[in-house]
Amino acid sequence: MRGAGGTSGGTGRFVLGLIMIVAGGYLFLDNITVRSGFGLGYGLYTFGLGSWNMRLTSGMVLIPFIFGIGYIFYNSKSLIGWVLAGASLVMLTVGVITSIHLTMKHMSAFDILTILVLLFGGVGMFLSSLREAKP
Repeated sequence: MRGAGGTSGGTGRFVLGLIMIVAGGYLFLDNITVRSGFGLGYGLYTFGLGSWNMRLTSGMVLIPFIFGIGYIFYNSKSLIGWVLAGASLVMLTVGVITSIHLTMKHMSAFDILTILVLLFGGVGMFLSSLREAKP
């Protein structure tokens, strides 16, 4: 009988490595806190020259979207309406994604070492199961 990956590497190492990867990945992702500072007054983009700076807020991004949607309903074949609405949606999506803050929860050294051993030990065991076993 062939083992993991069609080799004689060992199905047990494959399964144990996969379990370790899932457990370590779960513990790692469970200890990440996700926060967002997104709101209609939140500055998405800042641009300017020298001492003059302009902040483009997420509420301002909705203004061309509103005009674009109105123009699409007025004339659905208008390229300007589709460009305004599409560009606004792209800018809004990028603004939401860039406003996300990821931080790690407070953990002891034992906790982080356990997560790292499970995650990377599992990757090593998983990959070693795909090699041919040496007799």
